Amino acid sequence: MADRSGNVKTDKKILYGQSFAIYSLCEYTLATGDKRGIEHASKLFDLIHGFCYDSQYGGYLEMFHRDWTICGPGMQGGDRKTLDVHMHLMEAYTTLYECSGLDIHRRQLLEIIDILLTRILHPVSKTGIPQFFRDWTIAPQIKFNIIWGLDRFAGGGQKFYATDNTCYGHNAELAWLMIHALRILKSDPKIHSDLFRKIFDHTVNNGIDQEYGGVFVEGSHSGGVYDTEKEFWQQAEVLTALLYAVLLSGDDKYWEAYKNVHRFVFSKVINKAAGEWFPLLSRQGEPIWTHMGNSWKINYHTVRSMIQSIKMLDEILDLFNKNPEKLTRDE
Repeated sequence: MADRSGNVKTDKKILYGQSFAIYSLCEYTLATGDKRGIEHASKLFDLIHGFCYDSQYGGYLEMFHRDWTICGPGMQGGDRKTLDVHMHLMEAYTTLYECSGLDIHRRQLLEIIDILLTRILHPVSKTGIPQFFRDWTIAPQIKFNIIWGLDRFAGGGQKFYATDNTCYGHNAELAWLMIHALRILKSDPKIHSDLFRKIFDHTVNNGIDQEYGGVFVEGSHSGGVYDTEKEFWQQAEVLTALLYAVLLSGDDKYWEAYKNVHRFVFSKVINKAAGEWFPLLSRQGEPIWTHMGNSWKINYHTVRSMIQSIKMLDEILDLFNKNPEKLTRDE
């Protein structure tokens, strides 16, 4: 982290940040044709593989000092692996492979998809498990000293439901990012249709608020809700995911769930006077935090959600025009 003048405030290196650097550099090259983006992204990929890859247990270590020595355990994060980082590394490697076309990038993308499928998703519910120790045994979810996002559980301890909690926004985001990754790999996402349906069904059945609209924060792997507040980024990612679910399955319940979240976002979450989204709201849709930003809140989730929604709705409309019996005229 740096201040506004560029002076370094925190010189540690976290894999979460490295993954977004790869993602953005590759998107820059894809958008402009400027090869400097992919050149720097490829160099960063090599550094990550050299310093972060866990050749003993698989996956990646995440928290490092400036010289790439691993941080200490516990709140320093050096003994942990997380769903969040591995999901976003899949996202980054998807765009890296799309941009470079190199087989080494393709292989690492396939490997991290396998890790998500075999290590990070709950064996029964297929929901995301937030944190693990290095050997992939489940770890209680704790707050790290360096966080990506303004964590809402107080203090430095662990969550109350530390080993049985799953995040609806992350589950939905993981599903649509994996579908997108499989598309880039030219692999049919329908080979995992049962898995995706299970993830989407858990989100719709437990995470969608049928009374007030929108998406809850988190709950148990087996079902139910622990946190009924509404965070901006989860609304954004679930909007995108539900449209992917409609395209993958054609099931009306995903379309109804999309309309539910869409109405909540456009009536409650968007601060139209400011042109931004409130970061945190009550279950009823009243803003809890009225500030429009913090050091971690950018429009990565919101703008991308709107762009992806337009693209997915165009795909759905195209399918409707080709197969009008698939959807009703009102839909």
